[in-house]
Amino acid sequence: MKFTKDHEWVSLDGDIATVGISKHAADALGDVVFVETPEAGKTVSVGDSFAVVESVKAASDVYAPVSGEVIEGNAALASAPETVNADPEGEGWFAKIKIADASQLDALMDQAAYDAFLAPL
Repeated sequence: MKFTKDHEWVSLDGDIATVGISKHAADALGDVVFVETPEAGKTVSVGDSFAVVESVKAASDVYAPVSGEVIEGNAALASAPETVNADPEGEGWFAKIKIADASQLDALMDQAAYDAFLAPL
């Protein structure tokens, strides 16, 4: 699993990247009440806003950590947004993206680097 400074995570299986928000981000948001995930077929580039998550505290954009084509949005989050709080780095994923350039993952943090990034927060 790799992480961005915006608190998204990426897990790669072949050329398919599963993307969500980190436990840290889910905890900071508080109770998630609404999630808008991207539709299949949408093309995204690194840094594009491609999903929205709303909590009782705030609404936040979710940014694409990799470029590619969305092959699936997690439709289950529409009726069960609390899944993002319960399992943010598992069943609470937002989208699966067919990655265009796997070398983009090299710019992301591994778990140890992400933990170090969070330490001063």
